[in-house]
Amino acid sequence: MLSIHKNNKILLMKKYTPPYTISEKAINLIAEISALVESISLNTLDSQDLRLRKTNLIKTIHGSTAIEGNTLTEKQITAILNGKKVVAPQKEIDEVMGAAAAYEQINKINPCKIDDLLKIHTIMMSNLVDEPGVFRTTQVGVIDASGNVIHMPPNASEVFALINELLEWLKRTDAHPLIKSCVFHYEFEFIHPFIDGNGRVGRFLQTAILGKWKKIFYDIPIENIVWQNQNGYYLALRRSSLVGDSFPFIEFMLERIKEAILAIDKKRIKHVGVNVGVNVGVKLSARECDLLELLRLDSTLTAVRIAETYSISTRQAERLLTSLKKKGLISRKGSDKSGYWEVVKNAAAKLKKH
Repeated sequence: MLSIHKNNKILLMKKYTPPYTISEKAINLIAEISALVESISLNTLDSQDLRLRKTNLIKTIHGSTAIEGNTLTEKQITAILNGKKVVAPQKEIDEVMGAAAAYEQINKINPCKIDDLLKIHTIMMSNLVDEPGVFRTTQVGVIDASGNVIHMPPNASEVFALINELLEWLKRTDAHPLIKSCVFHYEFEFIHPFIDGNGRVGRFLQTAILGKWKKIFYDIPIENIVWQNQNGYYLALRRSSLVGDSFPFIEFMLERIKEAILAIDKKRIKHVGVNVGVNVGVKLSARECDLLELLRLDSTLTAVRIAETYSISTRQAERLLTSLKKKGLISRKGSDKSGYWEVVKNAAAKLKKH
């Protein structure tokens, strides 16, 4: 909370919070994604896993640069990263090399630090712009493929303050990582802090935020799925700008994240459901996984509201809650009327230990 003095009075100013709404669709997607992520095992890595990681990195680089108009194929990108010569425009080669160098650093980046943000722009754009790692000092417009201006970002004089506010929000918010990564991505593109490279840096930072939550996201080529839905990506950005709320972009990105997880090697995913008892040593239904994530989002859920959500009886909802309690995944804090549910921090670990 900031304060300023006016006429010997102290006025309190609220900390900045980006405008966003979490729709029912978004809540359902968060539950589905979280259940999928919980079911992915990264305990052991063999040569196949390492090859898969490299393949996914190439897909990530290809997707993020292709959105910006780069024409290099995955095969050409692979050749470049292996040190082979490729006949292609030098600018496109530099884009690939910059992206590859940046993604090598992704697990070391703190998305909340402005110095790290500028560092990534420098790495990505060092051979592509005159002043890499420097916020723009002139007004710019976002133009679509037809040459139409689709977005006029804030004035250059406002960029530093707006980015600082956004990073402070990212640092303090209790929003679910899936939500805050999407909100951050949208707000970053809205501010458009650099002359060029905003899209690729914004997508990189969303992946970095997700990776801090679950390391598996460092290896999931979300950018490639976004590229395959490029028109929808820009449409979601425009829709969010028009309504002054990032919920269209949140829904779009959550759908793409889910697609990206489902698209990775099925051998790396142990699907939730009847097989989960074999995979992690405890029988946990898809609905129980779903409910567990809903309780993370809203700890005040009652058996009645849970019953309404799943169109089941209150008794069945109570049985679901009892089952999760017996498995040590949730606990009740306070009274039945005024209390709340607490999801244990190491719920995923408990599942794997059973």
